[in-house]
Amino acid sequence: MEEIDIEIYETAAGRRPFEIWIKALKKIHTRAKILTRLDRLKLGNFGDCKTLQEGVCELRIHYGPGIRIYYGKIGNKIILLLCGGDKGSQDRDIEKAKEYLKDYQSRELGHGKK
Repeated sequence: MEEIDIEIYETAAGRRPFEIWIKALKKIHTRAKILTRLDRLKLGNFGDCKTLQEGVCELRIHYGPGIRIYYGKIGNKIILLLCGGDKGSQDRDIEKAKEYLKDYQSRELGHGKK
């Protein structure tokens, strides 16, 4: 099985919301759980995940406050990490993830150009 490439979304201004979020986590065990889950994702093991709306998908990690990682699939091989959060910020995070994915598609893939 081929390894899946994982990229991290970057805004036009150079911000990487997923990296900002993960670096802000206070508990090292939480970061370790997330990084382990991403390693499994690279191997094609998506685990507990679901497709949400407008191309955004959610990885759920049953640890602490209910960690969520939001991503978009680009082709068959690349997962674009958009942002992360927990159950308490889920609705806001999903809206941000949809905005980030639309931005990526318009800038990087040329979609949405008139």
